[in-house]
Amino acid sequence: MKIDVRASSVLRWIPRCLTLFAICASAAFAHGQFTLVKISSDSFTNSASQHKTEVEPDTYSWGSTMMAAFQVARIFGGGGADLGFSISTDGGKTWTQGYLPGLTENYKGGTFSAASDASVVYCAKYGVWLISSLPIESSGGDDVAVSRSSDGIHWGKLIMVDTTGLDDKNWITCDNNAKSPYYGNCYVEWDQVDGSGDVLISTSTDGGQTWSAGKGSSDGAQGLGGEPIVQPNGRLVVPFLSFGDGIEAFSSTNGGKSFSSTTLISQANVFQDDSGLRSSGLPLPSSGIDGGGKLYVAWSDCSFRKNCSSNDIVFSTSLNGSTWAKPQRIPIDPLTSTVDHFIPGLGVDRSTSFATAHLTSTYYYFPDAGCTQSGCKLNVGFTTSTDGGKHWTQGQKLAGPMEISWLPSTFSGNMVADYLSTSYVNGNPFGVFVVAEKPVDGVFKQAAYTTAEPLLVAADEPRFSSRGEKQVSHGKTHFEFRDVERESERENEPPRSQKK
Repeated sequence: MKIDVRASSVLRWIPRCLTLFAICASAAFAHGQFTLVKISSDSFTNSASQHKTEVEPDTYSWGSTMMAAFQVARIFGGGGADLGFSISTDGGKTWTQGYLPGLTENYKGGTFSAASDASVVYCAKYGVWLISSLPIESSGGDDVAVSRSSDGIHWGKLIMVDTTGLDDKNWITCDNNAKSPYYGNCYVEWDQVDGSGDVLISTSTDGGQTWSAGKGSSDGAQGLGGEPIVQPNGRLVVPFLSFGDGIEAFSSTNGGKSFSSTTLISQANVFQDDSGLRSSGLPLPSSGIDGGGKLYVAWSDCSFRKNCSSNDIVFSTSLNGSTWAKPQRIPIDPLTSTVDHFIPGLGVDRSTSFATAHLTSTYYYFPDAGCTQSGCKLNVGFTTSTDGGKHWTQGQKLAGPMEISWLPSTFSGNMVADYLSTSYVNGNPFGVFVVAEKPVDGVFKQAAYTTAEPLLVAADEPRFSSRGEKQVSHGKTHFEFRDVERESERENEPPRSQKK
């Protein structure tokens, strides 16, 4: 399989046989020392899907094991034919692929028409992997569910968390801090986009087998795209994109029994490109935590660019979830560049902390922010920091360029992801991202990839700082949230939020 990533690319075929479904991954030399490895593939044949597509991966790691979960066989009107997973138990050397059973009508006894928004975590106290999903009803409603596995390959019966049919953008996390008073608690977050609009949290105290009713912040926060994280003392912090000001957060100090009011992390100012790519102008947050309990939240933002001319990846930090540092720009490129950066996937090494914390972010980008759909070239890049975000390496390309037309379509734009994720495995960062090639005979060639090598750079690789840079412009601070996962049944009443 040839992946045209740059003029000097050298084609390499590396068989990396995946035991489930006899998938044999092919790879190509991508950039420098990094080799792309395909970790999954769409084998569905249902008529509703755009086939040979996978979108929107999340990841989580525990010990030498890393799990990725994503949509498979994207459906124009919403979600995918099912959710897929791929697991490596040897530090990213080999991968095993599968699909979640009992979720959709397309695979092993499921009843839902489609599924979206895969989010994965490991619960250390009970020794189980959990994948949260957004099952889509045949009537068009969206629920929240969880699948459980003790080995990351064989999955049990689907467990429903919320069945109101009003939901969107779920995310899952667990308290894996053995000294926490709430060790073993797991939390699923979602927003009730077609109902109250509230951001809600459900709690499980038995390894994901049962779940409480959803609870919101004390001031009724409304928004989407929350990514909850748990500090060592058991405090649960929920950063999200609000319907109003921008990136906000609220928290719980009693194991999810009740929640604080919201606090503003930062206004979100975003450049809107003309690419036709879904979510390139939507600053959903990506969160992480280091070993000392310091919180990191990253999103795309144009505030540091004159006239809001393109998006950078910016981030803020906090020690308690209520007081946040002023946002800093990640200096992937100089401020004079034309590069547009978006959809960050922030990873933080939990074995490092504070001034020596290791951070890596994958992201998508257009080299020319002023491109239009037919001329936009989509790429995947990454940057890393080994001093808690004070200095970062220059952005390095991992994959691309990709044409927008190579991506499956939704009525909110062509799609690779609404979010990304990066995880550290035994100190080594790996990203999982979607790569597309030119379709053949009308069939897409889009799948989930990682790299054979961890996203590490040489010790003498130049580092850059954004110290002294100031926010100089304001873009779109109030977002038009609309349903991008399924067409509204209410023709004269646009939905309130971006969907799945």
